[in-house]
Amino acid sequence: MKLSPREADGYFAKPDPGKTGILIYGADAMRVSLKRQQVLTALLGPGAEEEMRLTRLPGGDLRKDPAQLLDAVKAVGFFPGVRAVFVEGANDTATPAITAALEEWQPGDAQIVATAGQLKASSKLRKAFEGHSNAYAVGIYDDPPSRAEIERILGEAGIRDVPGDSMSALTDIANDIGPGNFSRMIEKLALYKHGDSSPLSLDDIGAVAPQSTEAALDDVLNVVAEGRSPEIGPLIRRLQAQGTNAVTLCIGATRHFRTLYTIASAPGGPAQGIGQLRPPLYGKRRDRMLRQAQNWGANRLETALTIITDTDLALRSAGQTAPALALMERALIRLAMLSRAR
Repeated sequence: MKLSPREADGYFAKPDPGKTGILIYGADAMRVSLKRQQVLTALLGPGAEEEMRLTRLPGGDLRKDPAQLLDAVKAVGFFPGVRAVFVEGANDTATPAITAALEEWQPGDAQIVATAGQLKASSKLRKAFEGHSNAYAVGIYDDPPSRAEIERILGEAGIRDVPGDSMSALTDIANDIGPGNFSRMIEKLALYKHGDSSPLSLDDIGAVAPQSTEAALDDVLNVVAEGRSPEIGPLIRRLQAQGTNAVTLCIGATRHFRTLYTIASAPGGPAQGIGQLRPPLYGKRRDRMLRQAQNWGANRLETALTIITDTDLALRSAGQTAPALALMERALIRLAMLSRAR
């Protein structure tokens, strides 16, 4: 049988131990893995590995030795409780072994939990599960996590007092960083909040949210926007050591100052402008960008964007002979000095 995404969410949370098995497939291996972990934990409970109630079989091995799956499904455990056989990375070459195990399955046997990559509708493996009256097949797609899914992850981590603004921030982060990184972030968040019964705040989230790979670039752009010109040179040396080139730095500056201009030029003022940003900003980063936009004002930001555009054209010019990073550094120092002009 085939489960819809909505039906699948309920089943993953509370799987039926009387079912023959389930196939979880999808293009994103991390999403598939997380759902597999969820269903096995809910199905077997704690201690399944130690009590030998979970058997793991690589899908690729079933082609050479198809009987091992049926043997594992029929094996009698030493400990009471539900048993499962996890077939990892199954594909159509494993279908004969899996089909035989599905047909021979009897109540009391170990449940078959198989994972696979993206499968076409014509896949023999999909058809084996979808056509079985007591087994399920579930496709996992790259859809943004639902609020219910995020609440489940938070609840499993013991985080329950989540105000609306914090939930919105977590939703945006989950959409940006992917399910695996999001789950790891929530684990860090649970440790960060250990012993703290106060509601989850935006500052709490900001303290553990994954740092952008452009963190060093963000540092230098904030320094420029805040007029701290003596700090620009050392930060550019660090960016240079990391392999960042002048064009990348110029693109980052353009993005940063365009965002500031969007905030500063809003008809209702910077507070309205920053609230209209998509994706939105949260916590300390939001406060910092708002202060920068208020300090600059729309007129000076227009001048800043002109300086950046001129520098970008110079960097891309065939006749440019000056060192590119030196040219970019000079432009950033001009911007930092402009931020202090009155």
